[in-house]
Amino acid sequence: MVQEIPVIDLAPFRSGNADGMRRVASQVAEAWETLGFLVVSGHGVAPAEGEDLRASALDFFDMPLDHKMTVRRPRNDQNRGYIPYGEETLARMHGNDTPPDYKEVFAIGPDAVPDEPYYTGPLAYPDFAPNLWPAGQDALKSHMLTYYDSMTGLARLLARIYARALDLPDGFFADGLDRHSCQLRLLHYPAPEGELEPGQLRCGAHSDLGLTTILRNESVPGGLEVRTPSDEWIAAPAVPDTFIVNLGDLMMRWSNDRWRSTAHRVAVPDADQRVRSRRLSIGFFVVPEYDAMVECVTGSGDVAAKYPPITVRDYRTNRFAAGAGVQAAE
Repeated sequence: MVQEIPVIDLAPFRSGNADGMRRVASQVAEAWETLGFLVVSGHGVAPAEGEDLRASALDFFDMPLDHKMTVRRPRNDQNRGYIPYGEETLARMHGNDTPPDYKEVFAIGPDAVPDEPYYTGPLAYPDFAPNLWPAGQDALKSHMLTYYDSMTGLARLLARIYARALDLPDGFFADGLDRHSCQLRLLHYPAPEGELEPGQLRCGAHSDLGLTTILRNESVPGGLEVRTPSDEWIAAPAVPDTFIVNLGDLMMRWSNDRWRSTAHRVAVPDADQRVRSRRLSIGFFVVPEYDAMVECVTGSGDVAAKYPPITVRDYRTNRFAAGAGVQAAE
């Protein structure tokens, strides 16, 4: 029997009802222990925010390459600006060598940060590198910042659910998002033209690095696929007014491997479906404060920590750069 990704309604947790909060936390814990992916409804984010952002994002990606390159990512250790085709190979984060991902990206992080040492000091880079905005596309900036704020709120809600699921104080993870460096990435997968390289995917198999990821999915050929514990690849559903949520490697380590960070990929559509396979995914990658200490939550009993403590910064930075590809031109 093929495993399915569960759909979980977050409304009972948002209501503050004790029984509802306990039920949602239990459902989420089960999903993290068995598959590492789930779908959330009842999240409280207005559908129009995703629709508006999708439209303005496609307007940007339809621009000539010269225009997009005016906001090219300055360095490969930054998740900022435009990342053209051929510069990302996410499978390399896990030591695999594959052809580049068949996609292009536009990414931002926190947009307006205080002029304080935490955000400007030497440890703040690259988490608080400045955003780059294309000229003449004010709608894109407005829609991205609105969506970013809503995703930050949803990330805090999920962080509280995770704490409940692990029998921790509600603020255990959420408090670490006060000075977060979450990333919003617009992932454009054009309809493939011509022959692809052997082994090339729209996005190579990988697991995410951070706390958790929130994805606005699209129902088009050649979509997101998730690897099950039985080593099968299953398609992630694209249910209206929901988000795909998956656990990141950081959270897997934090849970002492009790929860799963699962490999996933974006497949290449069959040749007869490619003409209608253009895809725009909107991914929000939840990253706690860079100096937050990740210490394994072992729970009660005699369970030993599998990993030594490590800061968020030390865990993430080098691994992201490995998948980012070649150094962009200065």
